[in-house]
Amino acid sequence: MRLTRSGDYGVRCLLYLALHAQRGVVPRKEIAEAMDIPAQYLGKVAQTLARAGLITIRQGSRGGYELAGDPEKISLLRVVEAVDGEIFLNDCVHLPDSCDRRPICPVHRVWGRACRQLRGMLDGINLAQLVEEESRAVEALSRTLPMGCGQTPEGKGE
Repeated sequence: MRLTRSGDYGVRCLLYLALHAQRGVVPRKEIAEAMDIPAQYLGKVAQTLARAGLITIRQGSRGGYELAGDPEKISLLRVVEAVDGEIFLNDCVHLPDSCDRRPICPVHRVWGRACRQLRGMLDGINLAQLVEEESRAVEALSRTLPMGCGQTPEGKGE
């Protein structure tokens, strides 16, 4: 299983919308620039996310994208699978009839277990958790950056 570029962009888009959920509609251009996603590509990914019920697309001069649900209820698995389809490691686990060796293959059970664990892990992570994690990372980073000229530790000029 490899996360596609579209899947990655879908996750980035929804993470940005979750970070800015209180604002409601966020302009596509802002998301594209902030998350380093080509605007045209973002438009295509957004259509897929909208069809999956994850975002709402608003047209017009005040248009953009809006998260369609509670960030705590949108799992990373749901986002990835909305864009990339069902996650699986190989055809013999995903399509059992495709493998004649399934009943005797010792690796089949390993692939199945690995796939279930991956899906379980992604399903156990929601957008709200990712927002919290990003907020902590930004806060930690801001404490390690040197102060600018004329700034005091409180962030005020002298």
